[in-house]
Amino acid sequence: MDIELRQLRCLIAIVDEGTFTDAAIALGVSQAAVSRTLAALEQRLGVRLLRRTSRESSPTAIGLRVVAHARRVLNEVDNLIQDATSGHVELRIGHAWSALGRLTPAFQHRWQQSHPETQLHLLRINSPSAGLAEGTADLAVLRRPLPDRRFEDAIVGLETRWCAMAAADPLAASGSVRLADLSSRVLLVDRRTGTTTADLWPANARPTEQESRDIDDWLTVIATGRCVGVTAQSVVDQYPRPGIVYLPVRDAEPIVVRLVWWRYDPHPATRTVIELLTELYRT
Repeated sequence: MDIELRQLRCLIAIVDEGTFTDAAIALGVSQAAVSRTLAALEQRLGVRLLRRTSRESSPTAIGLRVVAHARRVLNEVDNLIQDATSGHVELRIGHAWSALGRLTPAFQHRWQQSHPETQLHLLRINSPSAGLAEGTADLAVLRRPLPDRRFEDAIVGLETRWCAMAAADPLAASGSVRLADLSSRVLLVDRRTGTTTADLWPANARPTEQESRDIDDWLTVIATGRCVGVTAQSVVDQYPRPGIVYLPVRDAEPIVVRLVWWRYDPHPATRTVIELLTELYRT
């Protein structure tokens, strides 16, 4: 069953304008053309969409539902056309938890200064690809490998690991911790988008794990004192929280920060973003 966009536009015009005559004027066609187009749509669907009187036309019950769907379809088509013809005037960078931490404002400022023609959007999207696979981001800042051959990545920086714990925790006043200090604790992890699991510890000294689903849940549970978490420097910068203390983990390997993009369809600004982020992390 094929339905044409012009048929949907005709139906909406009749509903919005109220009569076939006014719809014809709005569409710039004849009244006969409007009647034929609507009749063809009703025939394709096998239902009556409008009640017609000598003075006006109004949707049937099924017609109301079809009109609602038609509006959504035409809106999506308009968005598709805008996106395809925009010439990449937008750059959407997804991240799961914390963007670039303390470097975020500097990155935004430098981008605006050097590329005012390309609107930058930083989007927090709690998925393994930070919106890249879903099509809601053009690039993604990730702090864990993405094992998918459709994507390519470049390392732009390193971040130290920090332990988040309740302010009332006996270790909170220590200034720093080692991995061994946490091996008897319950470690709160986000296996989809988090950066640290119990695999960071030696096999014979791993903490018990409890699972979390996103950054807000992670922080809320840690504040109760039931769990601790280990995360990247950027989270420390981005999420100061009453009741939570962050301590550097002295003997933990750093977290690798990657910029990820579609291997065969990179955004034109990809190389520029890599260079700018690498410079920011280096300095």
